[in-house]
Amino acid sequence: MSANLTADEMIALIRRIVTEKIAPRAAENDATRTFPWDNLHALGEAGFFGLILAEDAGGLGASRSGFAPVVTEIAKGCASTALIYLSSCIVAKAIELGGQAAIKAKWLPRILKGECIGAFAFHEPESGSDSSAIQTRAKRIGDFFSVNGSKFFITSGDEASVYLVLVLTGADEAAPELTTLLIEKDMAGVSFGRPEDKLGLTSTSSRQMFFDDCRVPVANLIGEEGQGAKVLGKAVVGWGLFGAAAISLGLAKAASGIATRHATTRMIGGQPLATHQAVQFMIADMIVSTEAAEALLMACANIADALPETAAFHGMKAKLFASETAVNVTNTALQVMGGHGYCRDYVVERLLRDARGLLLHFKTSEWLRQDIAHMATRV
Repeated sequence: MSANLTADEMIALIRRIVTEKIAPRAAENDATRTFPWDNLHALGEAGFFGLILAEDAGGLGASRSGFAPVVTEIAKGCASTALIYLSSCIVAKAIELGGQAAIKAKWLPRILKGECIGAFAFHEPESGSDSSAIQTRAKRIGDFFSVNGSKFFITSGDEASVYLVLVLTGADEAAPELTTLLIEKDMAGVSFGRPEDKLGLTSTSSRQMFFDDCRVPVANLIGEEGQGAKVLGKAVVGWGLFGAAAISLGLAKAASGIATRHATTRMIGGQPLATHQAVQFMIADMIVSTEAAEALLMACANIADALPETAAFHGMKAKLFASETAVNVTNTALQVMGGHGYCRDYVVERLLRDARGLLLHFKTSEWLRQDIAHMATRV
């Protein structure tokens, strides 16, 4: 993909890829829990994995407001693919922002081509969305860290080649520091659990990850030791929340469109379903709430592009509203379609299952509300 493409041309390109390659495979991949490598290779061949990286890092230098519409289009075809894509883009962004030259040279070209993908491993069984409660430790021994602990619900689990991992470091065990390491799949001491059998987003292959005296070179630090929260803020929060909001928006758009078309073609008593006032009200609610979510997402993205230091606050707002909107819209769409919507032969039931998962990914709604309030009131 040329860096000279206009925004409209880029959207036209991603829509063509989604229509021709991603959407047709989504139902089968969901049913068989197949990891969508073909979809990821298609995105890599088109250059989309480099979308948010700076041009001097081999990317296209897109803004958040340029990134979000692309993720939205991917999610309209397959939310699992969109989530895997987003996770890998975040890892690449973290490497660009905080990786040493050798790490950038080793991993960025491969990730950008879609030859391999990255994943991030922050959550633990005893910490959930609270990064300050993690227990995985990395003890520095000369030029290496010895990592022990575990992570869970890792999108792309065993399929990724490199992982952005949040650990505790520091000599003072009573006051450890958060540090981010890049851990490679083939390093000794890395192992994985079975794929989680989830309600939705079934193609993402979420797994638990274990570290047993895993030796990680100090050169694999992302950012400085003890500065893991900054990496978290700049890459995962600063970009990931906007991508997560965009996935939810894509699900809402897809569901609203499907339900509206169904209502105009489905005949009940010789009349289109859409002639019934109750159905009209549901269609109106879907349209208005979806457009509101899109408007908030783009407004927040534009502000964050202009004022990057505010990205966390605005990303949280966009993600909270979009993820809750997606659940409401997909549920309403299923109601409009009645028994048809409840059947796996139709797309909407998958959209609803996938949308429900986005209330949990990238912080739960409860954590987001708490953090938004804290930032707004500074208490």
